[in-house]
Amino acid sequence: MLGKFTNLDDMIAHGEYVQQDFKFGITDSRKISRSLSAFANTIGGRLLIGVKDNGTIVGVKTEEEFYMVEAAAQLYSVPEIDFLSKAWNFEGKTVLEVRIEESTLKPHYVKNSDGTKNAYFRVKDENILASPVLIKVWQKQKQSRGTLVRYSIPESLVFKYLSEHDYLSLSKFKKLGRLRQKEAVETLANLLIFGLLRFEYTDKQYIYRLAE
Repeated sequence: MLGKFTNLDDMIAHGEYVQQDFKFGITDSRKISRSLSAFANTIGGRLLIGVKDNGTIVGVKTEEEFYMVEAAAQLYSVPEIDFLSKAWNFEGKTVLEVRIEESTLKPHYVKNSDGTKNAYFRVKDENILASPVLIKVWQKQKQSRGTLVRYSIPESLVFKYLSEHDYLSLSKFKKLGRLRQKEAVETLANLLIFGLLRFEYTDKQYIYRLAE
């Protein structure tokens, strides 16, 4: 859907969604890096800077905003995130469009001021913290070798539980199997990669269901 729009009116008319975010302006490059991370880690997307949440065009100083985005992509993103930009003019006001493609280098993290890092994922029109399981999936997908899954007790527990319940969360899985975080994350990530599970973000948590 990202590539279908050819003018500013069409893009704004579509509103905010999984591949589009409006920004009034940029005051903090670190915060913008969350949007870049979310788009790169999901299916790509665009920022329209100089547009209010309701679609009203307010305009920005293009050069200043570009350097703020550049700092977000290069200084606060790990690894760096590539982007393309274009300035749109509308009735004397300028909107900066920033495009980010889905990355093959997932996960892209954001450097926090305390030295920690977080990765983000795009859900509808929000940037959400990526779950440990999703991060593990991305890490495994970058590996050149295949993933070997042994059908053992943790895997059996997942399928048994989901045969009787609608969904399973990471915290519930850890309690059921008395598993350490690393083992629980590894198990769910492998089952996602093999298409045996699917995940959803609902009620502010990631949940896992049997694949249809």
